[in-house]
Amino acid sequence: MEYGIFTVGDVTTDPTTGRTPSEHERIKATVRIALKAEEIGLDVFATGEHHNPPFAAPANPPVLLAHLAAKTERIKLSTSTTLITTNDPVRIAQDYAYLQHLADGRMDLMLGRGNTGPVYPWFGKDIREGIPLAIENYALLHRLWREEDVDWQGKFRTPLQGFTSTPRPLDGTPPFVWHGSIRSPEIAEQAAYYGDGFFSNHIFWPAEHTARMIALYRARFEHYGHGKAEDAIVGLGGQVYLARTSQDAVREFRPYFDNAPVYGHGPSLEDFMAQTPLTVGSPQQAVERTLGFRAYAGSYARQLFLVDHAGLPLDAVLRQLDLLGEVVEELRKHDAAELVEPAETTSAAGTTERSTA
Repeated sequence: MEYGIFTVGDVTTDPTTGRTPSEHERIKATVRIALKAEEIGLDVFATGEHHNPPFAAPANPPVLLAHLAAKTERIKLSTSTTLITTNDPVRIAQDYAYLQHLADGRMDLMLGRGNTGPVYPWFGKDIREGIPLAIENYALLHRLWREEDVDWQGKFRTPLQGFTSTPRPLDGTPPFVWHGSIRSPEIAEQAAYYGDGFFSNHIFWPAEHTARMIALYRARFEHYGHGKAEDAIVGLGGQVYLARTSQDAVREFRPYFDNAPVYGHGPSLEDFMAQTPLTVGSPQQAVERTLGFRAYAGSYARQLFLVDHAGLPLDAVLRQLDLLGEVVEELRKHDAAELVEPAETTSAAGTTERSTA
């Protein structure tokens, strides 16, 4: 299991001070957060892709990730959204293969359609074609990383004849791809068809919805012959705000939640925690809540947390990461225990035996 964080790079006014960071401050803070993630032993740092205010997330994520590759040694660098709909798949193939070389393979990417409707016409696309764009563009991207002479003709871009994308993937192995979706079963189907990872960023949705999406992906993963359903490659998103006591966590986070750009002035903090995976509480509560995701997601491969949104200042985010490091340490203990936990088996004679996995 991999544990990490993702950022959406929002530039939001701190509701407790009224101060809004500059874009420069937010960008430099993102670098500091990524370095802290490696310092506390997280496995993954992921960034979103945005092209408009109020976000300072990179419009071209490989720029940030290449910078981080030069400053880190171990942590895997990823995207939490690479827009497969509005980016040219040829550019994606080349940029991320180049990043793969710079990072010595320490990277992957998550493809998504994004949640900002106006981005489509900015790049000459039609939002009503979002799903067809995602399907066709990835079909081309998949080939560009695996074939050296590509002939291509589709609906959404000019044809290619004998095209070779450079640089070629490191050691001939394409970057690993996650297909991210909150609500689109077509994307779960796409991930299953190729045998890629499926990431359900279920920070806004109840567990029942996430469970249905993951069940679909797992069933189709097996249907296409990539392995057993339980072995399908699932990732989950989550949100946490941590303090030593749950009372302190709720008190400290409430003004940020109430004024957050996405869900502020909507449901109460308590209702949102009850209806979604948002965890505001002590490290132990975060451990228990995160372990509970397995009840409906099954065994999964990657857990990413959002910790730096809604106007939280950098010093608060760094304190969050120290506490998150404690949470992840406990989660890894549970993971290790599961690997050696005795499992019941039934012998040929029908008696129950105990074995160590």
